[in-house]
Amino acid sequence: MKKSIIGLLVGLACSVGGAERPNILLMMVDDLGFADFGCYGSEIETPRIDKLAAEGLRFSQFYNTAKCHSSRVCLLSGLYCNQAGNTKLNRATTIAEVLGKAGYFTSMAGKWHLDKQPTDFGFQRYWGHLSGATDFFVGDNTFRLNGGEWNEFGDDFYTTDANVDWTMKFLDEALETGKPFFHYIAFNAPHYPLQAPKEDIRKYLGRYDAGWGAIRKARFEKQKQLGIFPQDMKLPPLPEHVPGWESMTVHQREFERFRMAIFAAMVDRIDQNIGRLVDYLEKKGQLENTLIMLCSDNGACPFERSKNIDIPPWEGKSYYLYDASWATVGNTPLKHYKQTQHEGGISSPLIVHWPGNLKNTGGWVRSPGHLVDFMATCIDVGGAQYPTAINIEPLQGKSLVPLFRGIDQPRHDEIYFEFSGCRALRMGDWKLVSFYKSKWELYNLAEDRCEQTDLAGTYPERVAAMSARWHELASGTDKLPEKKSGPVSGQPSPGSKSSWHDPAVFKSWEKPVF
Repeated sequence: MKKSIIGLLVGLACSVGGAERPNILLMMVDDLGFADFGCYGSEIETPRIDKLAAEGLRFSQFYNTAKCHSSRVCLLSGLYCNQAGNTKLNRATTIAEVLGKAGYFTSMAGKWHLDKQPTDFGFQRYWGHLSGATDFFVGDNTFRLNGGEWNEFGDDFYTTDANVDWTMKFLDEALETGKPFFHYIAFNAPHYPLQAPKEDIRKYLGRYDAGWGAIRKARFEKQKQLGIFPQDMKLPPLPEHVPGWESMTVHQREFERFRMAIFAAMVDRIDQNIGRLVDYLEKKGQLENTLIMLCSDNGACPFERSKNIDIPPWEGKSYYLYDASWATVGNTPLKHYKQTQHEGGISSPLIVHWPGNLKNTGGWVRSPGHLVDFMATCIDVGGAQYPTAINIEPLQGKSLVPLFRGIDQPRHDEIYFEFSGCRALRMGDWKLVSFYKSKWELYNLAEDRCEQTDLAGTYPERVAAMSARWHELASGTDKLPEKKSGPVSGQPSPGSKSSWHDPAVFKSWEKPVF
């Protein structure tokens, strides 16, 4: 009898600590808008990502923080950014630390953008760059391999490809251990500088000749066909700050469609590499037992910072960006962009693939989720435990597993947002939002997902209650410094920023010769 009990306990321990638990592959892309994957409405060719979505689930209201580094903090810690200690993560633990203690092999490839290095935060293997952005062809001096400097950039180096090359090397090591793996791959693409191999850019030449207005309309129609939005929903007009396509010179239009082709090529290259990684998992017999989650750190980036556009974008040192005009297309049909807490800044794709463990595959999850939910999800599926140490803040996120299983109902009573003076609070279908400390706006997202009709004047009591709650969360939960959490102004939002456009940037440009 005693032997049988001991055997049962050993068997349970093996089940918790062994290969029965799923591998977890968490992938984040950078500055990719709500509508930039084919399965979210884009004309950009992303067949491998679309296949993951068709065999898995897509979220229609998944939230980030609207900014690169803060989204990474939330993803890794399950806490709001300042609550976790911001880039220091000094009031947090990471998914890698928690799963590592639970018997997982932990590794990472790609962009870090936080203090210290991933190997200081529970990742047993790491290759990538510590910087917030890098040259895709020649890299920078922040590349690291397992804590040490790395600078072996060859003539055929391209960061997106290298992320997956190193991922497969680390997963080879993981599989040799017999442990389940947790791997986090943080693509720098399609963050600026817009750079892509020549053959990928060539594929999209001519694709954007019709201009942003026409492309945006086409994306919206596709989104309705895909079931993201209802058939009777209307596309909001282009923002006032976006110039009419026909109002520009021939030279300017040529410049605009060229730089959008670069962006599309970068997204296409991400898809190619995710396809390589999926093929690797399938070849190794691991795809069926791997939970894959693919998200973006914020919405499309509107800032015009182009320089060195005399260098072709398939060479190092070039530095193309697109501006708020194409970013409006990237976030179709949502309002605003990266950094703002309107839907275009904070809502982006989440695709989940987990064979045999998802209900309603190919469908949409409509309940809101947030990057803070990844920690709780990984703990849930990985048989791990969140620490109770006094120097670690209580977990904010909630497991997404019920949503995976078809229980599509709200789990968050409220979701808090803040970055650089932009702030928001979502409670049920109601959302309170401020544009760089401008006057509070109020929207009912169930009826107005695109935030076109401000109801603040109609429901002043709700604005007062929700703004008071935002301040409670900012100071009490997020530990936001007082200088960042002061009251909003009484001035209405200007609706745009000067950094979103530079009318002169294209004047010296000449189209590179292919």
